[in-house]
Amino acid sequence: MRQEFYRCLTRRADALFELADAVLCADGPVRSVADLSLAGEHRRGHGSGYAALARGRVDVDRLRTALAGVSLPRAADGRLVLAVDITCWLRPEAHTCAQRILCHTYGRGKDQHMMVPGWPYSIVVALETGRHSWTAPLDVVRLAPGEDAASVTARQIRDLVTRLIAAGHWRAGDPEILLVADAGYDGPRLAHVLADLPIAVLVRMRSDRVLRRPAPACLPGVTTGRPRRHGGEFVFGDPHTWGTPDITIETTTRLYGPALIRAWDRLHPRLTHRIAWADHDGELPILEGTVIRLEVERLPSGAIPKPVWLWHSRTGLTHIEVDLAWQAFLRRFDIEHTFRMLKQTLGWTTPKLRSPEAADRWTWLLIIAYTQLRLARDLAIDLRRPWEKPRPAHRLSPARIRRGFRNLRPQLACPARVPKPSRPGPGRPAGQPNRAPAARHDVNTVTSTNKQKSSRSKKTKSSNPRPRRTG
Repeated sequence: MRQEFYRCLTRRADALFELADAVLCADGPVRSVADLSLAGEHRRGHGSGYAALARGRVDVDRLRTALAGVSLPRAADGRLVLAVDITCWLRPEAHTCAQRILCHTYGRGKDQHMMVPGWPYSIVVALETGRHSWTAPLDVVRLAPGEDAASVTARQIRDLVTRLIAAGHWRAGDPEILLVADAGYDGPRLAHVLADLPIAVLVRMRSDRVLRRPAPACLPGVTTGRPRRHGGEFVFGDPHTWGTPDITIETTTRLYGPALIRAWDRLHPRLTHRIAWADHDGELPILEGTVIRLEVERLPSGAIPKPVWLWHSRTGLTHIEVDLAWQAFLRRFDIEHTFRMLKQTLGWTTPKLRSPEAADRWTWLLIIAYTQLRLARDLAIDLRRPWEKPRPAHRLSPARIRRGFRNLRPQLACPARVPKPSRPGPGRPAGQPNRAPAARHDVNTVTSTNKQKSSRSKKTKSSNPRPRRTG
Protein backbone atom coordinates (compact mmCIF):
# COMPACT_ATOMS: atom_id res chain seq x y z
CA MET A 1 0.00 0.00 0.00
CA ARG A 2 2.94 2.33 0.62
CA GLN A 3 3.98 1.80 -2.99
CA GLU A 4 0.53 2.89 -4.18
CA PHE A 5 0.62 5.98 -1.97
CA TYR A 6 4.05 6.82 -3.39
CA ARG A 7 2.72 6.59 -6.96
CA CYS A 8 0.06 9.17 -6.08
CA LEU A 9 2.84 11.73 -5.52
CA THR A 10 3.75 12.80 -9.04
CA ARG A 11 6.16 15.69 -8.43
CA ARG A 12 8.81 15.89 -5.70
CA ALA A 13 7.48 12.51 -4.66
CA ASP A 14 10.58 11.51 -2.69
CA ALA A 15 10.54 14.62 -0.52
CA LEU A 16 6.80 14.40 0.06
CA PHE A 17 6.90 10.72 0.99
CA GLU A 18 9.81 11.18 3.38
CA LEU A 19 7.93 14.08 4.91
CA ALA A 20 4.98 11.78 5.62
CA ASP A 21 7.31 9.16 7.13
CA ALA A 22 8.90 11.82 9.32
CA VAL A 23 5.46 12.77 10.61
CA LEU A 24 4.88 9.14 11.60
CA CYS A 25 8.30 8.62 13.19
CA ALA A 26 8.87 11.96 14.94
CA ASP A 27 9.06 12.11 18.72
CA GLY A 28 6.06 13.89 20.15
CA PRO A 29 3.72 16.28 18.36
CA VAL A 30 4.78 17.91 15.10
CA ARG A 31 5.81 21.50 15.83
CA SER A 32 7.02 22.62 12.40
CA VAL A 33 7.89 21.22 9.00
CA ALA A 34 11.56 22.19 9.44
CA ASP A 35 11.81 20.21 12.70
CA LEU A 36 10.83 17.06 10.81
CA SER A 37 14.23 17.15 9.08
CA LEU A 38 15.80 16.16 12.43
CA ALA A 39 14.12 12.74 12.23
CA GLY A 40 16.34 9.97 10.91
CA GLU A 41 13.71 8.99 8.35
CA HIS A 42 13.97 12.44 6.70
CA ARG A 43 17.20 12.33 4.68
CA ARG A 44 16.90 15.75 3.04
CA GLY A 45 17.58 19.28 4.14
CA HIS A 46 15.36 21.33 6.41
CA GLY A 47 14.10 23.43 3.50
CA SER A 48 13.03 20.49 1.33
CA GLY A 49 9.77 20.08 3.25
CA TYR A 50 8.42 23.54 2.52
CA ALA A 51 9.78 23.36 -1.05
CA ALA A 52 7.95 20.08 -1.64
CA LEU A 53 4.70 21.48 -0.26
CA ALA A 54 5.04 24.62 -2.38
CA ARG A 55 6.04 22.98 -5.69
CA GLY A 56 5.06 19.33 -5.29
CA ARG A 57 2.10 17.63 -6.88
CA VAL A 58 -0.38 15.02 -5.63
CA ASP A 59 -2.61 12.96 -7.92
CA VAL A 60 -5.72 13.42 -5.81
CA ASP A 61 -8.01 11.27 -7.98
CA ARG A 62 -5.67 8.31 -7.80
CA LEU A 63 -5.18 8.81 -4.08
CA ARG A 64 -8.94 8.81 -3.49
CA THR A 65 -9.24 5.56 -5.44
CA ALA A 66 -6.42 4.05 -3.36
CA LEU A 67 -8.09 5.05 -0.09
CA ALA A 68 -11.37 3.51 -1.24
CA GLY A 69 -9.58 0.26 -2.02
CA VAL A 70 -8.19 -0.43 1.47
CA SER A 71 -10.06 -2.50 4.03
CA LEU A 72 -12.80 -0.49 5.72
CA PRO A 73 -14.45 -0.96 9.12
CA ARG A 74 -18.04 -2.13 9.39
CA ALA A 75 -20.84 -1.58 11.86
CA ALA A 76 -22.34 -4.31 14.00
CA ASP A 77 -24.88 -5.22 11.31
CA GLY A 78 -22.22 -5.35 8.59
CA ARG A 79 -23.00 -2.07 6.86
CA LEU A 80 -20.71 0.83 6.05
CA VAL A 81 -21.27 3.89 8.24
CA LEU A 82 -19.89 7.18 6.93
CA ALA A 83 -19.58 10.41 8.91
CA VAL A 84 -19.08 13.85 7.39
CA ASP A 85 -18.12 17.07 9.10
CA ILE A 86 -16.32 20.34 8.42
CA THR A 87 -13.21 21.36 10.32
CA CYS A 88 -11.30 24.58 9.81
CA TRP A 89 -7.66 25.50 9.43
CA LEU A 90 -7.76 28.95 11.03
CA ARG A 91 -5.50 31.66 9.55
CA PRO A 92 -6.74 34.89 11.18
CA GLU A 93 -3.60 36.99 10.61
CA ALA A 94 -2.45 35.50 7.28
CA HIS A 95 -3.26 38.46 5.05
CA THR A 96 -1.16 37.08 2.17
CA CYS A 97 -3.13 33.81 2.03
CA ALA A 98 -5.77 33.58 -0.68
CA GLN A 99 -9.25 32.00 -0.57
CA ARG A 100 -9.78 32.45 3.16
CA ILE A 101 -13.36 32.21 4.40
CA LEU A 102 -14.98 33.17 7.68
CA CYS A 103 -15.19 29.93 9.68
CA HIS A 104 -17.43 29.13 12.64
CA THR A 105 -15.39 28.53 15.77
CA TYR A 106 -16.32 27.95 19.39
CA GLY A 107 -14.34 28.27 22.58
CA ARG A 108 -12.03 31.12 21.60
CA GLY A 109 -14.14 33.67 23.46
CA LYS A 110 -16.34 33.66 26.52
CA ASP A 111 -18.58 30.75 25.47
CA GLN A 112 -19.43 32.51 22.23
CA HIS A 113 -19.50 31.47 18.61
CA MET A 114 -17.01 33.49 16.60
CA MET A 115 -16.17 33.92 12.93
CA VAL A 116 -12.44 33.58 12.24
CA PRO A 117 -10.81 33.61 8.77
CA GLY A 118 -9.44 30.28 7.63
CA TRP A 119 -9.70 27.36 5.22
CA PRO A 120 -12.66 25.02 5.89
CA TYR A 121 -12.28 21.36 4.92
CA SER A 122 -15.06 18.81 4.52
CA ILE A 123 -13.82 15.38 5.64
CA VAL A 124 -15.61 12.04 5.20
CA VAL A 125 -14.58 9.05 7.32
CA ALA A 126 -15.81 5.49 7.82
CA LEU A 127 -16.82 4.63 11.39
CA GLU A 128 -16.46 1.36 13.25
CA THR A 129 -17.84 -0.05 16.47
CA GLY A 130 -15.91 -0.59 19.67
CA ARG A 131 -14.41 1.47 22.50
CA HIS A 132 -11.73 3.36 20.59
CA SER A 133 -11.24 6.52 18.56
CA TRP A 134 -10.27 5.07 15.16
CA THR A 135 -11.84 6.16 11.90
CA ALA A 136 -10.93 5.61 8.26
CA PRO A 137 -10.56 8.96 6.39
CA LEU A 138 -11.71 8.54 2.80
CA ASP A 139 -12.04 12.00 1.27
CA VAL A 140 -11.13 15.63 1.92
CA VAL A 141 -12.43 18.68 0.06
CA ARG A 142 -11.56 22.30 0.78
CA LEU A 143 -14.49 24.70 0.48
CA ALA A 144 -13.65 27.47 -1.98
CA PRO A 145 -15.13 30.96 -1.63
CA GLY A 146 -18.71 31.13 -2.87
CA GLU A 147 -19.35 27.38 -2.69
CA ASP A 148 -22.36 26.03 -0.85
CA ALA A 149 -21.42 23.52 1.84
CA ALA A 150 -24.52 21.39 1.21
CA SER A 151 -23.82 21.13 -2.54
CA VAL A 152 -20.15 20.33 -1.94
CA THR A 153 -21.07 17.63 0.59
CA ALA A 154 -23.64 16.05 -1.73
CA ARG A 155 -21.17 15.94 -4.60
CA GLN A 156 -18.45 14.62 -2.31
CA ILE A 157 -20.64 11.81 -0.96
CA ARG A 158 -21.85 10.86 -4.44
CA ASP A 159 -18.30 10.52 -5.77
CA LEU A 160 -17.19 8.58 -2.69
CA VAL A 161 -20.09 6.10 -2.83
CA THR A 162 -19.37 5.53 -6.52
CA ARG A 163 -15.74 4.69 -5.70
CA LEU A 164 -16.78 2.38 -2.85
CA ILE A 165 -19.12 0.48 -5.13
CA ALA A 166 -16.40 0.18 -7.79
CA ALA A 167 -13.99 -1.14 -5.12
CA GLY A 168 -16.46 -3.85 -4.10
CA HIS A 169 -17.33 -2.52 -0.65
CA TRP A 170 -21.04 -2.58 -1.51
CA ARG A 171 -22.91 -5.04 -3.71
CA ALA A 172 -26.55 -5.59 -4.56
CA GLY A 173 -28.30 -7.12 -1.57
CA ASP A 174 -26.00 -5.59 1.05
CA PRO A 175 -27.41 -3.24 3.72
CA GLU A 176 -27.60 0.40 2.71
CA ILE A 177 -24.68 2.67 3.49
CA LEU A 178 -25.52 4.95 6.42
CA LEU A 179 -24.44 8.61 6.33
CA VAL A 180 -24.29 10.28 9.75
CA ALA A 181 -24.07 14.07 10.09
CA ASP A 182 -24.59 16.74 12.72
CA ALA A 183 -27.21 19.47 12.89
CA GLY A 184 -25.35 21.76 10.51
CA TYR A 185 -26.43 19.64 7.54
CA ASP A 186 -29.84 19.62 5.88
CA GLY A 187 -30.73 15.94 6.16
CA PRO A 188 -33.87 15.96 4.00
CA ARG A 189 -32.00 17.86 1.29
CA LEU A 190 -29.15 15.34 1.30
CA ALA A 191 -31.60 12.44 1.21
CA HIS A 192 -33.38 13.97 -1.79
CA VAL A 193 -30.17 14.65 -3.75
CA LEU A 194 -28.72 11.19 -2.99
CA ALA A 195 -31.98 9.29 -3.50
CA ASP A 196 -30.57 7.29 -6.46
CA LEU A 197 -27.72 5.85 -4.35
CA PRO A 198 -27.90 2.97 -1.85
CA ILE A 199 -27.45 5.33 1.08
CA ALA A 200 -29.60 6.33 4.05
CA VAL A 201 -29.15 9.64 5.88
CA LEU A 202 -29.17 10.08 9.65
CA VAL A 203 -28.76 13.65 10.94
CA ARG A 204 -29.28 15.46 14.19
CA MET A 205 -31.93 18.17 14.18
CA ARG A 206 -32.18 21.26 16.30
CA SER A 207 -34.62 21.23 19.19
CA ASP A 208 -36.67 24.09 17.69
CA ARG A 209 -37.68 22.25 14.52
CA VAL A 210 -41.30 21.70 13.45
CA LEU A 211 -42.18 18.76 11.23
CA ARG A 212 -45.48 17.65 9.71
CA ARG A 213 -47.39 14.42 9.77
CA PRO A 214 -48.87 12.81 6.62
CA ALA A 215 -51.89 14.56 5.15
CA PRO A 216 -55.21 12.98 6.09
CA ALA A 217 -57.05 11.08 3.40
CA CYS A 218 -59.70 12.94 1.44
CA LEU A 219 -63.21 11.65 2.10
CA PRO A 220 -65.44 11.76 -1.00
CA GLY A 221 -68.46 13.96 -0.49
CA VAL A 222 -67.12 15.33 2.79
CA THR A 223 -63.79 17.04 1.98
CA THR A 224 -63.97 20.05 -0.30
CA GLY A 225 -61.31 22.25 -1.82
CA ARG A 226 -57.72 21.46 -2.66
CA PRO A 227 -56.32 18.27 -1.06
CA ARG A 228 -54.03 18.91 1.87
CA ARG A 229 -50.31 18.16 1.44
CA HIS A 230 -49.37 18.32 5.12
CA GLY A 231 -50.92 16.97 8.28
CA GLY A 232 -50.72 18.17 11.85
CA GLU A 233 -47.61 19.71 13.35
CA PHE A 234 -44.97 17.81 15.29
CA VAL A 235 -43.22 20.46 17.40
CA PHE A 236 -40.01 19.26 19.02
CA GLY A 237 -40.43 21.70 21.88
CA ASP A 238 -44.10 20.88 22.59
CA PRO A 239 -44.72 17.36 23.97
CA HIS A 240 -48.47 17.78 23.48
CA THR A 241 -47.99 17.50 19.71
CA TRP A 242 -45.95 14.30 19.79
CA GLY A 243 -48.66 11.74 20.35
CA THR A 244 -47.92 8.08 20.99
CA PRO A 245 -44.52 6.98 19.64
CA ASP A 246 -44.43 4.10 17.19
CA ILE A 247 -41.37 2.56 18.86
CA THR A 248 -40.17 2.86 22.47
CA ILE A 249 -36.89 1.40 23.69
CA GLU A 250 -35.55 1.48 27.24
CA THR A 251 -31.96 0.40 27.80
CA THR A 252 -29.00 1.01 30.09
CA THR A 253 -25.71 2.37 28.78
CA ARG A 254 -22.28 2.28 30.38
CA LEU A 255 -21.47 5.99 30.10
CA TYR A 256 -24.90 7.63 30.03
CA GLY A 257 -26.92 5.47 32.41
CA PRO A 258 -30.55 4.63 31.61
CA ALA A 259 -31.58 5.75 28.13
CA LEU A 260 -35.04 6.23 26.64
CA ILE A 261 -35.42 6.08 22.87
CA ARG A 262 -38.69 6.98 21.16
CA ALA A 263 -39.38 7.02 17.43
CA TRP A 264 -42.21 8.52 15.35
CA ASP A 265 -42.68 7.33 11.78
CA ARG A 266 -43.50 9.29 8.61
CA LEU A 267 -42.66 12.85 9.58
CA HIS A 268 -41.47 15.42 7.04
CA PRO A 269 -40.48 19.10 6.96
CA ARG A 270 -42.69 21.63 5.18
CA LEU A 271 -40.48 22.94 2.39
CA THR A 272 -40.70 26.37 0.82
CA HIS A 273 -39.19 27.90 -2.33
CA ARG A 274 -36.30 29.60 -0.56
CA ILE A 275 -32.70 28.98 0.46
CA ALA A 276 -31.70 25.56 -0.91
CA TRP A 277 -35.05 25.01 -2.63
CA ALA A 278 -35.24 28.41 -4.32
CA ASP A 279 -34.21 27.00 -7.72
CA HIS A 280 -36.34 23.86 -7.51
CA ASP A 281 -38.67 23.49 -10.48
CA GLY A 282 -42.18 22.19 -9.97
CA GLU A 283 -43.88 21.11 -6.80
CA LEU A 284 -41.71 20.61 -3.75
CA PRO A 285 -41.32 16.98 -2.66
CA ILE A 286 -42.61 15.37 0.51
CA LEU A 287 -39.53 13.93 2.24
CA GLU A 288 -40.81 11.57 4.91
CA GLY A 289 -38.58 9.99 7.50
CA THR A 290 -38.40 8.69 11.05
CA VAL A 291 -37.79 11.00 14.00
CA ILE A 292 -35.84 9.50 16.91
CA ARG A 293 -35.59 11.15 20.33
CA LEU A 294 -32.73 10.03 22.58
CA GLU A 295 -32.84 10.92 26.27
CA VAL A 296 -30.17 9.86 28.77
CA GLU A 297 -29.77 10.30 32.50
CA ARG A 298 -26.21 11.67 32.74
CA LEU A 299 -23.18 12.73 30.74
CA PRO A 300 -19.54 11.72 31.44
CA SER A 301 -18.57 15.40 31.71
CA GLY A 302 -21.14 16.05 34.44
CA ALA A 303 -23.14 18.53 32.35
CA ILE A 304 -26.91 18.54 32.24
CA PRO A 305 -27.98 16.13 29.46
CA LYS A 306 -30.26 17.46 26.76
CA PRO A 307 -32.41 15.31 24.50
CA VAL A 308 -31.04 14.53 21.06
CA TRP A 309 -33.37 14.65 18.06
CA LEU A 310 -32.44 12.53 15.04
CA TRP A 311 -34.02 12.29 11.59
CA HIS A 312 -33.67 9.07 9.58
CA SER A 313 -34.44 9.20 5.87
CA ARG A 314 -36.14 5.78 5.91
CA THR A 315 -39.63 5.00 7.14
CA GLY A 316 -40.99 1.81 8.67
CA LEU A 317 -37.93 1.15 10.83
CA THR A 318 -37.97 -1.83 13.17
CA HIS A 319 -36.90 -1.89 16.81
CA ILE A 320 -33.48 -3.22 15.86
CA GLU A 321 -32.94 -0.56 13.20
CA VAL A 322 -33.91 2.25 15.58
CA ASP A 323 -31.60 0.82 18.24
CA LEU A 324 -28.70 0.70 15.79
CA ALA A 325 -29.45 4.20 14.46
CA TRP A 326 -28.94 6.12 17.70
CA GLN A 327 -25.83 4.06 18.50
CA ALA A 328 -24.42 4.88 15.05
CA PHE A 329 -24.94 8.56 15.73
CA LEU A 330 -23.01 8.33 19.00
CA ARG A 331 -20.12 6.80 17.04
CA ARG A 332 -20.09 9.98 14.94
CA PHE A 333 -18.16 11.73 17.71
CA ASP A 334 -15.13 9.60 16.78
CA ILE A 335 -14.54 12.01 13.92
CA GLU A 336 -13.80 14.69 16.52
CA HIS A 337 -10.98 12.50 17.88
CA THR A 338 -9.62 12.20 14.35
CA PHE A 339 -9.61 16.00 14.02
CA ARG A 340 -7.81 16.28 17.33
CA MET A 341 -5.22 13.71 16.26
CA LEU A 342 -4.60 15.51 12.98
CA LYS A 343 -4.28 18.93 14.56
CA GLN A 344 -2.60 18.35 17.92
CA THR A 345 -0.35 15.35 17.21
CA LEU A 346 0.30 15.21 13.46
CA GLY A 347 0.45 19.01 13.20
CA TRP A 348 -2.14 19.59 10.49
CA THR A 349 -2.60 23.31 11.23
CA THR A 350 1.00 23.88 12.36
CA PRO A 351 2.75 24.91 9.08
CA LYS A 352 2.47 28.56 8.11
CA LEU A 353 1.70 27.89 4.46
CA ARG A 354 0.81 30.75 2.15
CA SER A 355 -1.04 29.13 -0.74
CA PRO A 356 -4.18 27.02 -0.31
CA GLU A 357 -2.77 24.50 -2.81
CA ALA A 358 0.15 23.83 -0.45
CA ALA A 359 -2.34 23.41 2.40
CA ASP A 360 -4.19 20.81 0.32
CA ARG A 361 -0.96 18.86 -0.29
CA TRP A 362 -0.12 18.88 3.43
CA THR A 363 -3.66 17.74 4.24
CA TRP A 364 -3.45 14.79 1.87
CA LEU A 365 -0.02 13.86 3.24
CA LEU A 366 -1.48 13.60 6.74
CA ILE A 367 -4.38 11.51 5.42
CA ILE A 368 -1.76 9.15 3.94
CA ALA A 369 0.09 9.07 7.27
CA TYR A 370 -3.07 8.41 9.29
CA THR A 371 -4.12 5.62 6.91
CA GLN A 372 -0.73 3.94 7.37
CA LEU A 373 -1.23 4.09 11.14
CA ARG A 374 -4.61 2.42 10.79
CA LEU A 375 -3.24 -0.33 8.57
CA ALA A 376 -0.39 -0.94 11.05
CA ARG A 377 -2.66 -1.50 14.05
CA ASP A 378 -2.04 -5.27 14.07
CA LEU A 379 1.72 -4.93 13.53
CA ALA A 380 2.89 -2.21 15.90
CA ILE A 381 4.06 -2.93 19.46
CA ASP A 382 2.64 -0.98 22.38
CA LEU A 383 5.43 1.20 23.79
CA ARG A 384 3.52 2.52 26.76
CA ARG A 385 4.83 4.99 29.30
CA PRO A 386 5.38 3.75 32.89
CA TRP A 387 2.29 5.60 34.06
CA GLU A 388 0.03 4.33 31.26
CA LYS A 389 -2.20 1.33 31.70
CA PRO A 390 -1.65 -1.64 29.40
CA ARG A 391 -4.31 -2.11 26.73
CA PRO A 392 -5.19 -4.91 24.35
CA ALA A 393 -3.77 -4.62 20.85
CA HIS A 394 -7.17 -3.91 19.31
CA ARG A 395 -7.75 -0.98 21.69
CA LEU A 396 -4.54 0.97 21.17
CA SER A 397 -5.08 4.62 20.30
CA PRO A 398 -3.63 6.21 17.13
CA ALA A 399 -1.06 8.09 19.23
CA ARG A 400 0.25 4.87 20.79
CA ILE A 401 0.41 3.13 17.41
CA ARG A 402 2.43 6.10 16.10
CA ARG A 403 4.82 5.74 19.02
CA GLY A 404 5.88 2.30 17.81
CA PHE A 405 5.80 3.02 14.06
CA ARG A 406 9.50 3.95 14.02
CA ASN A 407 10.44 0.37 14.96
CA LEU A 408 8.06 -0.96 12.31
CA ARG A 409 9.24 1.24 9.43
CA PRO A 410 12.56 -0.60 8.70
CA GLN A 411 10.51 -3.71 7.91
CA LEU A 412 8.38 -1.84 5.37
CA ALA A 413 9.26 -0.89 1.81
CA CYS A 414 10.66 2.62 1.33
CA PRO A 415 10.00 3.66 -2.28
CA ALA A 416 11.67 7.08 -1.86
CA ARG A 417 15.03 7.35 -3.58
CA VAL A 418 18.27 8.46 -1.93
CA PRO A 419 18.63 12.25 -2.09
CA LYS A 420 21.20 13.74 -4.43
CA PRO A 421 23.91 16.02 -2.99
CA SER A 422 23.08 19.66 -3.48
CA ARG A 423 23.94 23.10 -2.19
CA PRO A 424 21.52 25.78 -1.01
CA GLY A 425 20.85 28.71 -3.31
CA PRO A 426 22.41 32.12 -2.75
CA GLY A 427 19.16 33.70 -1.65
CA ARG A 428 18.65 37.43 -1.36
CA PRO A 429 21.86 39.33 -0.60
CA ALA A 430 22.19 40.56 2.95
CA GLY A 431 21.00 44.11 3.46
CA GLN A 432 18.94 44.23 0.27
CA PRO A 433 15.23 44.78 0.94
CA ASN A 434 12.49 42.68 -0.57
CA ARG A 435 11.27 44.55 -3.64
CA ALA A 436 8.56 42.04 -4.53
CA PRO A 437 6.24 41.85 -1.52
CA ALA A 438 3.56 39.19 -1.51
CA ALA A 439 0.08 40.19 -2.57
CA ARG A 440 -2.52 40.63 0.15
CA HIS A 441 -5.97 39.09 -0.08
CA ASP A 442 -9.19 40.05 1.63
CA VAL A 443 -11.28 37.52 3.50
CA ASN A 444 -14.11 36.24 1.31
CA THR A 445 -17.46 36.89 2.89
CA VAL A 446 -21.00 37.44 1.63
CA THR A 447 -22.67 40.53 3.03
CA SER A 448 -25.49 42.76 1.93
CA THR A 449 -26.19 46.43 2.38
CA ASN A 450 -29.08 45.67 4.66
CA LYS A 451 -26.95 43.46 6.87
CA GLN A 452 -24.25 46.09 7.07
CA LYS A 453 -26.75 48.76 8.03
CA SER A 454 -28.39 46.54 10.59
CA SER A 455 -25.04 45.66 12.15
CA ARG A 456 -24.19 49.32 12.57
CA SER A 457 -27.47 50.16 14.23
CA LYS A 458 -27.94 49.51 17.90
CA LYS A 459 -29.40 46.08 18.59
CA THR A 460 -32.50 45.97 20.77
CA LYS A 461 -33.84 42.90 22.47
CA SER A 462 -37.00 41.64 20.78
CA SER A 463 -40.04 40.64 22.78
CA ASN A 464 -41.26 38.21 20.09
CA PRO A 465 -40.85 34.49 20.77
CA ARG A 466 -38.09 32.53 19.09
CA PRO A 467 -39.10 31.65 15.53
CA ARG A 468 -39.74 28.03 14.73
CA ARG A 469 -37.80 26.20 12.05
CA THR A 470 -40.38 24.63 9.78
CA GLY A 471 -38.28 24.06 6.64
